[in-house]
Amino acid sequence: MKRLCATSFAVMSAIGSGPCGADTLPTHRVPAVLAVEAASEAIAECAKQGYTETAVVLDADGAVIAAVRGDGAGIHTLDSAHDKAYTSVSFKADTIALAQRAKGEDSIAPLAKLPHVMFFGGGVVIKLGNETIGAIGASGAPGANLDDNCAKAGLAKIRDRLK
Repeated sequence: MKRLCATSFAVMSAIGSGPCGADTLPTHRVPAVLAVEAASEAIAECAKQGYTETAVVLDADGAVIAAVRGDGAGIHTLDSAHDKAYTSVSFKADTIALAQRAKGEDSIAPLAKLPHVMFFGGGVVIKLGNETIGAIGASGAPGANLDDNCAKAGLAKIRDRLK
């Protein structure tokens, strides 16, 4: 056992961190109250246009902070809004941009076979500076651009209060 610990310590020291000197990783989180507000705003924005929408906000790890299903939104929109947000936070990019990459020469389309990955507009990454702190996914409007606009409206509602 002593040899294993000594070897572990030597390897960790060689790569620049060890069990005794490891720092914690600083992270930021989207507060639940803001997540609910962003999801509600995304739904309200789509409702103004006559669309029934669902919005889901995830943290940086892909865990649900808030999910709001708008009045009359199809049950499937819960899954698709989640998967758009999951894809966005996982790839650290908006899904509308990822959808374009899925069509290109170096297509990422095969990755859509992974669980919860959906290359379809409506997933918007939430960043604080360069740090990805979450994502919002919207689903229910009759088109990816419309879902994307509603998700962006939700993010715009809270963006200036993220610290």
